[in-house]
Amino acid sequence: MSARLMCFFGSQSLFKTLKPVVMKKLMYISGIFGFLLIMGIIALSLFHQITPAGEDKLMSTGNTTEFENSGDMIQLPPPKKKGTVSIEEALQLRRSVRSYASQALTVAEVGQLLWSAQGITHARGFRTAPSAGATFPLEMFVLVNNVDGLRKGLYQYLPADHQLLWVHGREVASDLVRASHSQSMIAEAGVVLVFGAVFERTTQRYSERGVRYVYNEIGHASQNVHLQAAALNLGTVVIGAYNDEQVEEILGLDPGIRILYMMPVGKMP
Repeated sequence: MSARLMCFFGSQSLFKTLKPVVMKKLMYISGIFGFLLIMGIIALSLFHQITPAGEDKLMSTGNTTEFENSGDMIQLPPPKKKGTVSIEEALQLRRSVRSYASQALTVAEVGQLLWSAQGITHARGFRTAPSAGATFPLEMFVLVNNVDGLRKGLYQYLPADHQLLWVHGREVASDLVRASHSQSMIAEAGVVLVFGAVFERTTQRYSERGVRYVYNEIGHASQNVHLQAAALNLGTVVIGAYNDEQVEEILGLDPGIRILYMMPVGKMP
């Protein structure tokens, strides 16, 4: 019994002797582990900022969003549903404006203009402009020349999520001016809204009559833009005089999309 007690107390004494050493080593190991864990979290966070999993890759340079590849997207600010200018005032103010100030547009203004043309206003997908049979043949594009926060280039508007889809960054404004009988406001505006249409979406239901419905819809949407521009104190004009084949080739869009209208928009001079 005494031998067991001596062994027990001897082990306790040894433990007390080794305890500071063990604790020191445990603290040292814990410190290393904690440091590595923190560094891992920081590295993972940085990785997700550079290449978000399942998302499009974006690069930010100053206040301008730049895109690596076609297909990248940017979320537009939510559109305003109430304004300070009445519909009657907007109708009174609406004019065709062909000269613009050099001041850049904002992303919010661009988003509001696109929403006015084809924004979603109902849970069933109905939009700001009427569409025959809800066939929605229109495709909206925007050529960015001078927008604070957006790189120059061509974008497509995605109404369902109120987003811009990056198409390409080729310098095409001067080529569009030439294809549009030297209408220089295309290059001088902050943006050019490009109205395209896929006629088959409507003609499949209404046959040849559907062609007329598509042209009607372009008129509805473009007037919305005119009134929205007036409410935002922006200038715009409708351009229909251009070489169809040249413009479509310059923009480089899907051959099934026909370009029917262009609307340069800029700050009022």
